[in-house]
Amino acid sequence: MSPRTLGLSEVVSLYLMQVGLREPDVLRSVRQDTARLPGAHMQIAPEQGQLMALLAHLINARSCLEIGTFTGYSALALALALPPEGFVVACEIDQTFAAIARKHWERAGVAHKIDLRLGPALDTLDKMLDDGEAGRFDMAFIDADKENVLAYYERCLALTKCGGLLLIDNTLWGGAVADPTDRDPVTEALRVLNNKVHSDPRVEMVLVPIGDGLTLARKVS
Repeated sequence: MSPRTLGLSEVVSLYLMQVGLREPDVLRSVRQDTARLPGAHMQIAPEQGQLMALLAHLINARSCLEIGTFTGYSALALALALPPEGFVVACEIDQTFAAIARKHWERAGVAHKIDLRLGPALDTLDKMLDDGEAGRFDMAFIDADKENVLAYYERCLALTKCGGLLLIDNTLWGGAVADPTDRDPVTEALRVLNNKVHSDPRVEMVLVPIGDGLTLARKVS
């Protein structure tokens, strides 16, 4: 037993992949295709996708909001976890990545469950709030540009219903957030976000050391 989270060696990581998740072929295909693309490091870890799908099941999610879709892995993981009437609203700014994502969703037979919104995510979120969609979503996943992460958090919190779940990716940022000498604007933005969520009475929260750090925040007010 240990009071600290286990660091993953290459051997333990491979073992985790063998027995720690059940990755459908359609998701594995996205991951393998993405590995050949520039920016492949932006792909979430497969065990993170599995966790997100399990959380969607646990809260009986029917509506999910995603900020930053990339090549479609996380949106697909969520869409597969949702019931037939469930849906994902996915925000993506890059048309090339969006086209790749659509191809994978169609191949998996869930494209009809994913509403892709192209354009700056803040504009999309503000329009949704203006249209009276506050409290519409059971779950939100934030994985877009980090400079705007606090703004995404606030808008997603407003768009998520009480009892809903927010997931925020990259909140450990390779460990840089714990290095006081790192004053990079992205690192600083994530530090501000982490401190905000930690002290926010509107949520219950935990930062989980999976992937590059995943913050879970349950909206309570």
